[in-house]
Amino acid sequence: MRIIGAGVGRTGTYSLKLAINELGLGPCHHMEEVLHNMDLQVPLWKDALRGEADWSAIYANYNSAVDWPTAGYFRELYDAFPDARFILTHRDPESWASSFGSTIYTLLSTRGDAPQEMRDWLDMCAGVIEKTGFPSGLEHQQLKDAFIAHNEAVKATIPARQLLVFEVKEGWQPLCDFLELPVPDKPFPRTNHRQEFWDRVSGKI
Repeated sequence: MRIIGAGVGRTGTYSLKLAINELGLGPCHHMEEVLHNMDLQVPLWKDALRGEADWSAIYANYNSAVDWPTAGYFRELYDAFPDARFILTHRDPESWASSFGSTIYTLLSTRGDAPQEMRDWLDMCAGVIEKTGFPSGLEHQQLKDAFIAHNEAVKATIPARQLLVFEVKEGWQPLCDFLELPVPDKPFPRTNHRQEFWDRVSGKI
């Protein structure tokens, strides 16, 4: 693993995945990969929740990873891949809490109503997100506080020389400087707004 994203969902992780792939450092693992390969990926991540992660199996055929579930395991992944470069995507905590609350958190709070074939995936997601510091039932301010705490924990764990703290609105330059790569001659990917999130979960895209 060359690049590991420590930023939680709704911080531009899907845009970062596309950017990493564009830079030739993929394939990049993202929660979408789990959603599209549930039979294989969900059992592996359930093992990780039990403390029995098989990173070589989880990341087989991937050279990088961002988003949850990866972000919940930044400590373990630093131990497993001490030479990797880490990227902490972040955004304003107020806007993040609103976005997370109206997408991922809402999805998890209503997972009892989900189709049966989605239940194992959603239960795994809930477990990983709780491990990251976001259990069910948090209020808006508590989500903000937990978001800040996660970001501070990442910065306290990963050596500064291996960590880029990054907002996707900054575009290519800081990312390419960190990775020591030339800036592509195309716009930085901008994707996965709230409606797109629901379309991905429902399988429309």
